[in-house]
Amino acid sequence: MHLTGTMRINGFGNLEIGGVDATKLVEQYQTPLWVIDETGFRENCRAFRNAFRVSGDTLVLYASKALCNTALCKIVNEEGLGLDVVSGGELFTAMNAGFPMEKVYFHGNNKSPGELEMAVALGVGRVVVDNFQELKTLNQICQGLQVKQDILLRITPGVEAHTHEFIKTGQIDSKFGFTLPGGQAMEAVQAALGCGALKLVGLHCHIGSQIFEMESFEHAAELMMHFMADVKELTGHEFQELDIGGGFGIYYFPGDEPRKPDDWAQAVTKAVQSKADQYGLKKPRIIVEPGRAIVGPAGITLYTVGSSKEVPGIRKYIAVDGGMTDNPRPALYGSKYLAMVANKAVQEATEQVSIAGKCCESGDMLIWDARLAPVESGDIVAVFATGAYNYAMSSNYNRIPRPAMILVKDGKSHLILKRETYQDIVRNDLVPDYLK
Repeated sequence: MHLTGTMRINGFGNLEIGGVDATKLVEQYQTPLWVIDETGFRENCRAFRNAFRVSGDTLVLYASKALCNTALCKIVNEEGLGLDVVSGGELFTAMNAGFPMEKVYFHGNNKSPGELEMAVALGVGRVVVDNFQELKTLNQICQGLQVKQDILLRITPGVEAHTHEFIKTGQIDSKFGFTLPGGQAMEAVQAALGCGALKLVGLHCHIGSQIFEMESFEHAAELMMHFMADVKELTGHEFQELDIGGGFGIYYFPGDEPRKPDDWAQAVTKAVQSKADQYGLKKPRIIVEPGRAIVGPAGITLYTVGSSKEVPGIRKYIAVDGGMTDNPRPALYGSKYLAMVANKAVQEATEQVSIAGKCCESGDMLIWDARLAPVESGDIVAVFATGAYNYAMSSNYNRIPRPAMILVKDGKSHLILKRETYQDIVRNDLVPDYLK
């Protein structure tokens, strides 16, 4: 089993996270339960920060979209990282956490005028402009507020990253950014330089997610540096920053082969420095966005087994008290996860079962054909690497309340997200007078 951070099998034969027995967590908080290993999370922050720090002036951004709440934003700030947000809600959470706005980068392909005005008024460090309409709107907002906003332009470089089709974002046919091939990116640069209330300080690209090949990142960096050279030659403008995005892959399932943060840092910085020397450019400040790689491995979801069903000669199903409402990725992407019976962690995995969720949906399957210790009703199933895009993409489908989330560290647990109640589910419901 691929245990990370502080996860281990304790003397009682149970899974332990942050020095706390998983069965004790279930007794206190019930299930489903999102568990974040705080030490593992912090170690991942430091690994990326330190890997890029040796390369000079760099900034690592934590991806709010992977998992965002007030407590985690505070930890990210303590660890010296910046924050990448993609909505007014994520920006508001950062503000609520007291996150330094100068270290916030605001992404998104359809920021509303209200969101842009909020970002400018709060003093975000960079707005990453995605399209011509946004460029025009942001310039008008900044003129009205009489401020000058630093911006990056998002470029789609046309790099083919080896990842799932639904999470490729760097190819030409994408809803994101200005395309590099065909001249649209250069047109955007010239338009941005003509916006008096905006200061164009850098470029951004993002080629996909869950990527293991360093060559993809190297190639993207080389293309972006070549474009920077073209911009300087045509306009005389030299960029101060290059945000190379992220998409660093993690271990979910056998066959995944994540690289170390040092490998990523060396590949990117070497490519940037080499091309800066070749084109006679100043080496730009490198911004990176590790994405799921920071929080993904630090998360575990605990479930309680309810019913089971045997289809003779085909498979055995076990059903847990969560599913696609707290982890939609298997249904959306066919994502694969590993699991263990947390209260039987030392027992041999002799049984093959498929783990079903409780939603009234045939596609609500968390794991097909998992190898587990013999499973009974009441057992606790732990699913690994669920820190990223689980809570962030969760829903109330079937009016199922969202789980609680806790931090565990040094033998103690701390609630950072309350479990939703049925009252929460109906809180915003309204009844017209004629139905009362």
